[in-house]
Amino acid sequence: MTQTLTLGHSPDPDDAFMFYALAKGRIETGDLRFEHVLQDIETLNQRARRGELDVTALSVHAYAYVADRYALLPCGASVGERYGPLVVARAPMSPDDLRRRRVAVPGTLTTAFLALRLAVGEFPYVVLPFDQILSAVAAGEADAGLIIHEGQLTYPQQALEKVADLGEWWFGETGLPLPLGVNGVRKDLGPALMERIARIVRQSIDYGLAHRAEAVRHALGYARDMDEALADRFVGMYVNAYTVDLGERGRRAIAELLDRAKRANLIPSPVVCEFVGEAAG
Repeated sequence: MTQTLTLGHSPDPDDAFMFYALAKGRIETGDLRFEHVLQDIETLNQRARRGELDVTALSVHAYAYVADRYALLPCGASVGERYGPLVVARAPMSPDDLRRRRVAVPGTLTTAFLALRLAVGEFPYVVLPFDQILSAVAAGEADAGLIIHEGQLTYPQQALEKVADLGEWWFGETGLPLPLGVNGVRKDLGPALMERIARIVRQSIDYGLAHRAEAVRHALGYARDMDEALADRFVGMYVNAYTVDLGERGRRAIAELLDRAKRANLIPSPVVCEFVGEAAG
C-alpha cells in the first residue's frame, strides 16, 4: 500500500538540485510517494509551527519553535563556510548604520534575520518575500535589504553594494560555518519511517552530485536572473559536504547559533537538537 508524504522545500536552485532525483523519479522509494510542496522558506517555517508537513525545509532559527514536533535530518542542510546571507544597499554604509535604517527582510523566522539581529542588535525592518527585496531596495522602498538564496550572487545586476556578509561575520565570531537551512521530519511518523526518509533524501542529494549537469539544468528552472554557470556556482555554495552530512562541525554550528540566540533572548527557550538516525562522526 502506497503512503504519500508531503515534502516542503523552497523554489530556489539549491533545494531544486537536492530534490531533483526525488522529483523526477530517479531513485527508488518503494511504497513511499512524496508530494512536493514548493513555498518560500518563511511560509514553510510558519507551516512547520502548525505541524502541517511531514518533511520540510526549515530555517535553523525556526527549529527553535518546532523542536517538539520535528527532528532534523543529518543531510540536506544549507550551510555557508565563511559566506552567507548578505545585507545590500544602494549606497555604502556600515553594519552599525543598519540600526537606524529600514531593512527589508525575508521573514522573522529566517536564520538570516536571527544572524543579523545577533550581529547588529535591533533595527527597523519590513518583511517582504525574498524575491522582492532586491527590487525594493533598488527602488528606494527600503534603505537596505537582507538577501538570501540566489540574490547573494545577482545583487550587482541592480547596482547595489554589499554592506555585510553574515557568514563571514559569523566565522569571525565563532570559527564555525553558518547553518542556515535544515530539513525536519515529523517525529510522530516514528523512528523507522524517519530513518527511511533520511536515507531517501540522502540518496537524492547523492544522485544530484553524481549527475551534476542534469541536476543543475533542472535547478536552472528555479533560478531568477541567472544563467547556467551562475546557477551552478550558487548550487556549489549551498550543496556541499555539510549537505551530504552535517557531521560534528555542522551540528556544533547549529547548537552554537541557537545557544547564542537564547543568551541574547532572541528565542524563547534553550533548544536540544534531535537528529534522525546515527550519531554524528
